[in-house]
Amino acid sequence: MRLLFSTLAIVFAGILPAKAEEWPTRQVTVVVPFAAGGTTDLFARTLAQQMEKNLGHPFIVENKPGAGGNIGTTFVAKAAGDGYTIEVGTVSTHAINPSLYKSLPHDTVKDFQPVSLISRVPNILVTNKNFPPNSVQELVAYGKANPGKITYGSSGSGTSIHLAAELFKIRTGIEMTHVPYRGSGELVAAMLGGHIDLAFDNMPISWPHAKVGDLKALAVTSAERSPAAPDLKTIGEIIPGYEASSWFGVFVQASVPRPIVDKLAAQTKQILEMPEVVKKLSDVGAKPEPMTPEAFTAFVNAEREKWAEVVKASGAKVD
Repeated sequence: MRLLFSTLAIVFAGILPAKAEEWPTRQVTVVVPFAAGGTTDLFARTLAQQMEKNLGHPFIVENKPGAGGNIGTTFVAKAAGDGYTIEVGTVSTHAINPSLYKSLPHDTVKDFQPVSLISRVPNILVTNKNFPPNSVQELVAYGKANPGKITYGSSGSGTSIHLAAELFKIRTGIEMTHVPYRGSGELVAAMLGGHIDLAFDNMPISWPHAKVGDLKALAVTSAERSPAAPDLKTIGEIIPGYEASSWFGVFVQASVPRPIVDKLAAQTKQILEMPEVVKKLSDVGAKPEPMTPEAFTAFVNAEREKWAEVVKASGAKVD
């Protein structure tokens, strides 16, 4: 009997990786945990379109917004570990939310395998075009003269857009009122309509509007200036020590076989190195940065520790 079980174990050990190497053999669902029209959605659709061409099976993007990205992220955590449900996650869903929320219906560490980083992207401080301040210095002065009257939007409580503003409040001492939306698309529409004053939005979504004058761009949140807008100062040049960037990456459920993870990582790298994809991302201020699963795991762990400190310092919490 022991010999039989040992033989079966060897047989199945040989079969499972072989089947994994054949992945995909049917439709793959790419979950975006935010509404359509945002940066996460842009990256997901770019990858899905190319993977469908490369691998010969449909890669269908499904937007599952809500709860700061937790609804879509939980959906992926509970999915079958067969590689047919993947997530384009963010700094919010996989680094900020574990500290921001008192409890989550998933374990951000145990329920996922990081596959590859897609890109690190500066947030950009933009205002509606009728908002009086025209610089970071003027914004700080205006905020101190009008405590609590400035409204800032985000793509959801706990997102990098939200926490970038909270960090700004900590560094400057000004008070602003948070108005959360379901995604960057809704957020930008609110700014264009003059319903909120400003946001620390992902650059790929708001920068095109700023370039044509529909929004005012005051600065970027990254440590260095963006090649897409080299004349735009960083907030850190004016407020020393300020830095807050967004990032986006591919994740799968924890039990997905490693051969599928490796194949998905290799596909992501190949796509992000395509000249037309590099240009598409560069035009909106994003630089492709594929990583190995090991490197991306280390990166995500470090980011989780970093943002836990910011959440604690800001006092931000979501029930």
